[in-house]
Parts: sequence; C-alpha cells; structure tokens
Amino acid sequence: MNKRKRSLKASLGNIIVFVLMIAVFVMPFLYIILMASKSARESALMRFSLPETNLLFRNLGQVVSFRDYEMFRALFNSTLLTLGAVSLVVVFAALFAFVAQRKNDRIATLLMGVLVAGLMIPPSVVPTISLLRTLGIYKTLYGMILIDVALFLPFAAMIFRTAMTGIPRDLDEASYIDGAGPLSIFFQVILPLLKPAIVTVVVTSSVNIFNDFVGPLYFLPGAKNVTAPLTLYNYISQFKTEWNLLFANVLVVSVIPLLIFIFFQRQLVSGMMGGAVKG
Repeated sequence: MNKRKRSLKASLGNIIVFVLMIAVFVMPFLYIILMASKSARESALMRFSLPETNLLFRNLGQVVSFRDYEMFRALFNSTLLTLGAVSLVVVFAALFAFVAQRKNDRIATLLMGVLVAGLMIPPSVVPTISLLRTLGIYKTLYGMILIDVALFLPFAAMIFRTAMTGIPRDLDEASYIDGAGPLSIFFQVILPLLKPAIVTVVVTSSVNIFNDFVGPLYFLPGAKNVTAPLTLYNYISQFKTEWNLLFANVLVVSVIPLLIFIFFQRQLVSGMMGGAVKG
C-alpha cells in the first residue's frame, strides 16, 4: 500500500513539473508565434488567441527585408561574434583549468580566485571603451569578442576545473612517458575527455553571447555592426504600434539560440549534473 502511495505521489509530482514546464517555457513561445501571425489590429489587443488570418510568413518576410535586409547582416554579425568568442573561451578556459587543477598549489588557487572574482565584479563601460580606443579596436568585432571572452572565461574555467577532477593523473604520466609534451597531452588526451563540459560551456556561452543586447549597444555601435538583439531596438522605434512585427522579429532572433539548446539539451544536462556531482 505504501509503495502504491509513493508511486502515485511520484506520478503526481512528475505531472506538476510537466505542467509548470509548459507554463514557463512552452506557453510564452506559443504566444510569440500567435502574435507574430496576426495583423497589426489583432496584435494590438494582446490576446492569447488564434489569428483570424495566418500572416506569419508575410510578417517574417517584412521583418527580414526591413532596411535593405538588415536582419541578414545582424544574424551574420551575431553568429561570427558568438563563434569567435566561444572558441576562445573554450580553449583558454580549458587550458587554465588544466594547469590550475594539475598544479593545485597556492599560486593556482590564488589565480583561480582572481578569475572567479570576475563573476562578481561588474564590467565598467567607460574604462572599457577607453581601453578599446587605445588599442584601436573600438567599434570592431575583435574588440567585442575579447570583451565576451573576458566576461565568460571565469564561469567556463570553473566548469572545466570541476570536470578535470574526474580525469586521473595517470593519463598525464602515461602520455608523458610515451614522449608527449604538455600541449599534446592537453589537446590529444585531456580535451577529448571534457566533451560534456565543453558542450555545457558552448551552449550556455553561445546563447548568452548571441542574445547579448547591452554589450554590442555600448561597445559595438554603428549600422554595419548591428547584431540580432539590436534589431529589436530598431523595430521598437520604427514599428512601436505594430506588435505583430515586433513579435516576428523576436521569433527570428530566437530561432538560432533555440535550435542550439534543443540540439545539445541532453549533453547540457549531462554536463551540468556531472559537474554538480563531482563538486
């Protein structure tokens, strides 16, 4: 009897969690799709209802063709920015975590503490702009990539160092005896074993960098440097009463991060749970 009650409670708990997930994640996205499918008059009512006429593809076409197809340039810039920053974050954070975890002395602990402090100290806009101007990379994708690397490096280093604890040192010693150098050991032996952690870092960093609005607004101004989130800012000023186009823009901007999350969802959960257990 007690076993049956526990089974019923577990089933009820699963149902509640499923309903909450639908309410939190699925319903808002469905609302965006419905609003993007309506006319300007219908969308102004802000109702959660089916459109009288499905205008989704017409609205999406209007959004994409706005300002001489600015959306394509924005998606390209955001994708290039994301790929460049995430690649550097993965390599540098994994290298740092490898050295810090294997040495595990006071200096490594101190450096890790300094790096983690970056999670708590907010970035300063004016000094950062001044530094970028001095280096001659203000209003460039290179400068924005370096800023994103600095912002996401601490979190990635923590994930990689936690994952590194599960890799025995015997692999390092065996590879060293076989004649491999430190970089060969890292890239050929250690890095392939960090796949769950790499997926975790790639997904979390990619979604945040791609959806970043404040960073490009301050450090990457200019029409040629527009990113996907900044197109929303342009649409708010241009189509402030046409909510159907605003939601269509949101839908276009959300497609790439959503696909990344769906594609790597299982590996992301595995990496996060693995880090939690080892920590």
